[in-house]
Amino acid sequence: MATALRLGWLIPALFFAVPGYVLGQAPAQKRSMTVEDLFALRRVSSPQVSPDGRWVVYTVGEVDLSENRITTALWLASTDETVPPRRLTDPPPGKRDSQPRWSPDGRHILFESNREGSSQVWRVAMPGGTPQRITNISTGASDPIWSPDGRLIAFVSAVYPEFSTLPFAESDRRNRERDEAREKNPVKARVFTRLFFRHWDSYVEDKRWHIFVCRPDGSECRDVTPGDRDAYPTSSTFASVQNFTFTPDSQHLVFTAVPAKNEAWSTNYDLCRVSVTNRSTQWETITRDNPAADSGPLFSPDGKRLAWRAQKRAGYEADQWHIHIAEVQPDGRLTGPVRCLTERIPHSVDEIVFAPQGNLYYVAEERAESAFFSLSAQGEWNRIAPRGIGKVSQLTVRGQPAQWVYLRSTMTMPAEVCLTRPDGRGVNISQANTEQLARLNLPRPEEVEVPVEGGVRMQMWLLKPPGFDPQKKWPVAYLVHGGPQGAWEDGWSWRWNPSLWAAQGYIVVLPNPRGSTGFGQKFTDEISGDWGGKCYRDLVAGLEYVKKLPYVDSQRLAAAGASFGGYMMNWFAVNDIAKDLCCIITHCSVWNFESMWGTTDELWFDEYEHGGLPWEVPGKYAEFSPHKKAGNLARYKVPMLVIHNDLDFRCPIGQGHELFTTLQRLGVPSRMVNFPDEGHWVLKPRNSHYWHEEVFAWLKKYCPPGGR
Repeated sequence: MATALRLGWLIPALFFAVPGYVLGQAPAQKRSMTVEDLFALRRVSSPQVSPDGRWVVYTVGEVDLSENRITTALWLASTDETVPPRRLTDPPPGKRDSQPRWSPDGRHILFESNREGSSQVWRVAMPGGTPQRITNISTGASDPIWSPDGRLIAFVSAVYPEFSTLPFAESDRRNRERDEAREKNPVKARVFTRLFFRHWDSYVEDKRWHIFVCRPDGSECRDVTPGDRDAYPTSSTFASVQNFTFTPDSQHLVFTAVPAKNEAWSTNYDLCRVSVTNRSTQWETITRDNPAADSGPLFSPDGKRLAWRAQKRAGYEADQWHIHIAEVQPDGRLTGPVRCLTERIPHSVDEIVFAPQGNLYYVAEERAESAFFSLSAQGEWNRIAPRGIGKVSQLTVRGQPAQWVYLRSTMTMPAEVCLTRPDGRGVNISQANTEQLARLNLPRPEEVEVPVEGGVRMQMWLLKPPGFDPQKKWPVAYLVHGGPQGAWEDGWSWRWNPSLWAAQGYIVVLPNPRGSTGFGQKFTDEISGDWGGKCYRDLVAGLEYVKKLPYVDSQRLAAAGASFGGYMMNWFAVNDIAKDLCCIITHCSVWNFESMWGTTDELWFDEYEHGGLPWEVPGKYAEFSPHKKAGNLARYKVPMLVIHNDLDFRCPIGQGHELFTTLQRLGVPSRMVNFPDEGHWVLKPRNSHYWHEEVFAWLKKYCPPGGR
């Protein structure tokens, strides 16, 4: 079978100078990665460049596994590398300083912190000092930003809408009293009158996310988006790097608002606008003409243009994101027509960035990477980041000529704050994990392409275990990503880490079948209504390719996946591919589409993927539902590890219960692991450690590791 094979992380045009760890070379030390190493590595996020471009503030999370906690602090690094990175804040153990934002004059940094209990807005002077608390709102404060003139601060808080039109002091008192009464009441009954009553992993409790404005000292605080509607994305699907912003005149706010109606089954997120003194529950809608999602408002540096992301197809969360732009007045009112700048680009835009001179850039997935691109006023695009950059996010552009600051990760490097200079030289300026990585022998990902039906080629990553000997036969861990509109990118993961799986003694294979993002919108669209069709056959073709590799032991093949990947594991278990598998691991999966619709939280997803409501298209909900072929579990009897969590409201716990009950009833070797305090993911450090122990023990029992 013809295939293209190359290393997926070498960067011919871009060099990242990382002492002790040079990309493109094997680490000096040969020790394999352990589960403990995963938790010893630091977690870098949220880089923000100072107005003068000289400094970057970012967050670093450090895990204390024995105490089951993560402490997150602000760190500071210089963009010219003349000053080593240093800690800027020192929160108590287990507390979190996050979401830093520079003041327009560069003299202070706002941030969110729960160091004294609930999350509040704090401020620290540059270059350091004792942080000062700014807000004291009973419902907590998060995501703070500055107004352009530095005279105001905005933040978000989840409040009871019935109190939101009252003066702040009274409204805050009513919110506090309501929460305290609920906490003290021995009756814990919940009463629901609308959807969403729960979302992801928590109950909404009839609260709404509102935007508040106050002075930099916390005074004159007020709710500027009152009413029974969220002024902040409740679904991460429609969130952007920036979800609300001050207008250039500092007197108004433009923000991403949740649909005014039918929010549980509509994707019609809109950009809305209010003044900083607004008390009305009616907000001006800027994007009224678009029935699909609009998100992430961003004003140009000269204040004359507003850009945002927009989709075209209502109800379809995985539709291509385009960049829309319009001329505006300083108060944010549109003065010209809305134009789409990205009609001709093949990418779905993740982030929009303005350079100080007004040039537009964006971040998007392309062939299992996330890179950054330039975009002209005529819609012409050009990739700036070279192939092999890995996964880029949270991009900032500074200087003339331009230099780019961003988070960058690969399968062999957790996220770090990196910088690309105008001459193309790239450096790691946060250096949070350099020493730890230098001690680990992490496998280099190889990229292959497998011909699949329709005249296209499916991209896959292969990682070989440390100490790999091509003369031996090795077992395979075949991992299917979630989504399904997602992808295995050349990026780091704290939950499903391919390097850690390879270190157990397996060849790890990461296929990107039909439905994956970053390979064109048509490729993404082809999963909808066809979950068990072309995507399944792509995955079968990928496994057939792997079985023929000379160093693969075709008698030791295991498969695993979560969310959609978990669904596919269940589909594997009831179809012919099961004959090839030693065992299956399914995490927070879908087993029964017919019961899934009425118990999941975001209904628009199920309804679009199946083409309507269950009673409108009953055949579609049944067509690719694994439970309809449950009898085949007894035919193939592939041992299955089922992991499902009580607080998973996306793929509710009943899906795991139904699957495990069926497995046990049919006598299939099976084991169910349940985390009552976790949602769709396993995030608590000790829970995550235990998760890895269970997963790797299951693999070892039924698909023994190592070369033979």
